Amino acid sequence: MLELGIKDLHDRLKSGEIKEEELINESLKKCHEVQEKTNAFVTIMDEVKPNEVTDDILSGIPYGIKDIFSTENILSTGSSNTLNEYVPFFDATCVKNLKAHGCVGVAKTVLDELGMGGTGTTGHTGVVKNPWDTRRMCAGSSAGSAASVASGCYPFALGSDTGDSIRKPAAYVGIVGYKPTYGLISRYGMYQFASSLDTVGVLSRSVEDAAIAVDGMKGLDENDMTSFDSSDMHLYESLTKDVKGKKLFYIKEVCDIENYKNPSDELKIHLENFKEKLKLLDKLGISVEGVSIDKTLLNALPSTYVVISCAEATSNMSNLTGISFGPRGEGNSPEEVIKDHRTKGFSPLIKRRFVIGSYVLQSENQEKYFLNAKRVRRLITNKMNELFKGYDAMIAPVSTGVAKYLDNDKNMLSDDTSVLEELLQIGNFGGFPSITIPDGFIDKLPVGLNITGRVKEDELVLSIAYHLESLMDFKNQIAGGEE
Repeated sequence: MLELGIKDLHDRLKSGEIKEEELINESLKKCHEVQEKTNAFVTIMDEVKPNEVTDDILSGIPYGIKDIFSTENILSTGSSNTLNEYVPFFDATCVKNLKAHGCVGVAKTVLDELGMGGTGTTGHTGVVKNPWDTRRMCAGSSAGSAASVASGCYPFALGSDTGDSIRKPAAYVGIVGYKPTYGLISRYGMYQFASSLDTVGVLSRSVEDAAIAVDGMKGLDENDMTSFDSSDMHLYESLTKDVKGKKLFYIKEVCDIENYKNPSDELKIHLENFKEKLKLLDKLGISVEGVSIDKTLLNALPSTYVVISCAEATSNMSNLTGISFGPRGEGNSPEEVIKDHRTKGFSPLIKRRFVIGSYVLQSENQEKYFLNAKRVRRLITNKMNELFKGYDAMIAPVSTGVAKYLDNDKNMLSDDTSVLEELLQIGNFGGFPSITIPDGFIDKLPVGLNITGRVKEDELVLSIAYHLESLMDFKNQIAGGEE
């Protein structure tokens, strides 16, 4: 029954065809099975009780929670040894809101340590494996949420997205990943990575379920000054709105194969597949045009992201000292205790990010690195907003192809593919709503495409994705199923 979407599950719960306890127990059982295969979970909540099923479409529905979100009286580690015994006394606002709708959290999922990674390999509990091929990664940082939703543990899971941490994992495991407009969902109770980029979102197996879940989480929160009143935004109800006459664009420098010097066969297939899917938009009355963006600006995406995100992370995580909370470090002075705690507690990747962040924030370096990165971010955002005056959304392939091998030696990428790999960061730079949906397979492994639109036009972005999804056969697919 877990292969069903939220609405179908709720209808069967309401009719009595499925019992609340039966659904939760099946979800927990599936989580344990998936854990053996993929290592997707930090905590499986075996003692959780089902909620009463009401007319609320989310009532009684099990879901997963990325372990970057605070959960009252439940271990919340951020997949870091620095928080490996931390049990909060409050729920993150998004968790609190879902709980108010009667949703049932059944598991906390693994992430790259503190959300700072794109491989799903740096969590303190070990590597998350792709359920389609366990030799491959799920990407990150929402790796555990992606693997568990794709495996059919529950209809949706919470994720966070700072650069592409929901949307790329979704593509790699053949599901939907939705990063809403910045501020649509409160970030209160989510461990901060880069505050100006971090966005709460959802992974699901259909656009419909993504809309339902975010409707249940969104809203103004006095604890998050970046949240806004979205009471006039109804994502689920707006899915079926007519999209005829809308205009999309794709970036030629990224999507046209002739712009790559030595493209791999996989990239060729992926871009051909993407162009074929664009033809489906004609059936919806949506036009698509290629546009050019200065390659110099596009090439600046990765470095701009690294500078800004590392700088903000260094500031945000300065409280992880081993004194206020977390495993106490050893030493004869506060400085020694902090140094011991952070040396032993953080993975090499996190340490590198903190070194970069500290360096670019030094007074003698701020102008050259941090402030310049912010200027480039503004140039990129301005360019997108300029394009959005004539187009309703951008459409793009996700990544250069299928999920990469966990053994990096097998990841054969050409030198000119970094922009495509990092393109989704544009959504975080501008706070734009952005959704990834599956659009096919290469060698029996899933790939996806992404739609990114104007700020606060989540209804339109999801509606376009919903209609396009309806013309393909990948809705509600379970990892390992027949494509």
